[in-house]
Amino acid sequence: MDAAILIALGAMPALVIAGGLHDLLTMKIPNWISLALALLFFPTALLAGLRPEAVAIHVGIGLAALFVGAGMFALRWIGGGDAKLMAATCLWLGLSGSGVFLLWTGVVGGLFCLFLMTARQHLQMVTPYAPGWAVRLLEPKGDIPYGVAIAIGALLAFPGADLMQSFALTQ
Repeated sequence: MDAAILIALGAMPALVIAGGLHDLLTMKIPNWISLALALLFFPTALLAGLRPEAVAIHVGIGLAALFVGAGMFALRWIGGGDAKLMAATCLWLGLSGSGVFLLWTGVVGGLFCLFLMTARQHLQMVTPYAPGWAVRLLEPKGDIPYGVAIAIGALLAFPGADLMQSFALTQ
């Protein structure tokens, strides 16, 4: 049982890292990552001993994040993959972890944007020698792969989320 729950709990960090790296390298977050996050939450919650009413709250937070993300996507503030990854992450983090997640995602995203703006201004001379993903990343008016910030925010918030606390209480 202990190995199964540890593997299940490891799915969230592994999948958000995959989403962040994929976004960094391709400027896209595949749907399968968000879908896997959403589907794997339920057996993980069961294994971690999360009560049914807590699972319902997690689902509500995830749905709220999906609706807000869809609105942000409609306004062209974020990409569709970012919206789905944020919603699936909020499903895992629930009420206790989503606020911390959004705060860290905003801070990391802001710092990452400042870094990219500076790099785009000062590193144009290296783009002929850089791999394709780095050339895309350094385009002067290019997009920002916000999945990187989402992944870091998720990793920073996950230890304090009630899913992890519930697991700790069962041990």
